[in-house]
Formats: sequence, C-alpha cells, structure tokens
Amino acid sequence: MFDSALRRFGTGLHYVLFFLFLVLAGGSWPAATAQAQAKPLKPLDVPYVPTPRDVVALMLEVANVQPSDYVIDLGSGDGRIAIAAVRDRGARGAMGVDIDPVRIGEARGNAEEAGVADKVKFRNQDLFETDFSKASVLTMYLLPHVNLRLRPKVLDLAPGTRVVSHAFDMGDWESDAHRQVGTYDVYLWIVPAKVDGQWRFSEPDGDLAVEFRQEFQKVHGTAEKDGQAPLPLTGELRGSVIRFAIGEGSEVRQHVGRVRGDSIVAIPEDGSVQGWRASRR
Repeated sequence: MFDSALRRFGTGLHYVLFFLFLVLAGGSWPAATAQAQAKPLKPLDVPYVPTPRDVVALMLEVANVQPSDYVIDLGSGDGRIAIAAVRDRGARGAMGVDIDPVRIGEARGNAEEAGVADKVKFRNQDLFETDFSKASVLTMYLLPHVNLRLRPKVLDLAPGTRVVSHAFDMGDWESDAHRQVGTYDVYLWIVPAKVDGQWRFSEPDGDLAVEFRQEFQKVHGTAEKDGQAPLPLTGELRGSVIRFAIGEGSEVRQHVGRVRGDSIVAIPEDGSVQGWRASRR
C-alpha cells in the first residue's frame, strides 16, 4: 500500500514539476487561463461595450468602405468592426487597437474563425500612442472626451480620410453625415485639407488676393482684386475638394478646386469659374 501511495505521489509531483517548467521556460497554459490573468496596459479609458451588429454594418456603409480601403478601429474590443470591414465590405486590410489583452486574444480568435486573419491584425497598445496615419477609414466607439482628445491627431490625417463614430460626436467639429439605426447614432467626418491663410489666385481675368479662415470643413474670408474693396467669401471643404463663392447677390462667382498641399487647381464644373489656379503665399 505504501509503495502504491508513493507511486501516486510521484506521478502528481511529476505534473506539478512539468507545470512549473512550462511557466519558467515561457511555455503557454491554455489560452483562457492566460487571458484571465492578463491585465490592460493601463486603466481603461472606455468600458468595453460591443457595438451592435447592425450598427457595425451602418458604420461601414456610411464610410463607403471599398476594396481599396485600409480600416483602423480604435478600441476594437472583440474585433467585429475590423473583421466586418474585410469580410463583408472587401477592404484590403484592417487593424484593431485595444489596450486590453483579453479583448485582443478574443479578436484574434474571431478573425481566425471568420477566415480573415491574414488581412486583419490586432495590436495590444494605447490608442493615444498608435500611428493610424495609414487608415483611409478610421472607426471608433469611444467617449466624448476621448474623441476630443484624439481630434487634433485625426485632423492631421490625409485629406479625404473618412472617420466614423458610433454614438458620440467630435464637439464643435460638425459631422458631414449623421445616420441612425434604431436608437443608435452614427457620425461621419471627412478629414478636410488645410487652407487657412493667404493665397494668390490667378484667374483668366486677373489675379486675386484671397484670405481663407478655416473652421474644420467650413471656410470664409475675403477676396481682393487690384486694390478694390474686399469681397466676402464663403465655402466648405470635403476632403481635398473645396467649393466657395466670392461676392454677393448677382455678382457671386462660384469656384470648385482640388487642394494639393500649397496649391489649388480648378475642377471643371458647370456654373463655376474655369481655368484658375492658386498658390499659398
């Protein structure tokens, strides 16, 4: 009996030592145990609340996600937005960012199950320290104060980048579109080009000194020709495309152009001034 008990003790000790070996050698325990022990990199800025599936679909629809798009989801949770962007909309790739390693593990498993793990990646990192400049579409379900903290970085993205938020807006940066599904809100912004400042316009009938004063996608200002009284200017940007009117009443002249860094080139459109160019002063 003693020998039998000793053998059982020895077998149990073997398993204990094997487990300790795995831990000390960096071996893995079952994923659920590892995830349960994992902790976020820092306290969560936003509690984890999954976006309903129909809201995910609307977000991607409002952003008009295409096969050429690369989607980055901030606070990606279980990965459903990034996964749907590739699986349902055919995006060429997507990345999710979350501070909670448990969510990252869950998202990677979901991507494998959906068959898109080769195109959808997830990073366990702080979204405020994340480079999302490669996104053509940026998605988020955060909180108002987090959106506002991110806003300066979002406005530095390439003109035309589409930004979609579930539930919360961007303060005084008005959305370019607002849709609802049930009681849920979805907001869309198109990152505008930066035109604030003074420009020299060359038009077929002479030059203009133009000053744009920009507030997000809205612009206003003045245009002056040959020392004449300044004329009022109002317009707006949608990505790199600017539309504005110079003058008042029957003397209004419509302009449509594409911003390319420090230059603007006219876009032919019926009813607008043709053949003009502008350069930043």
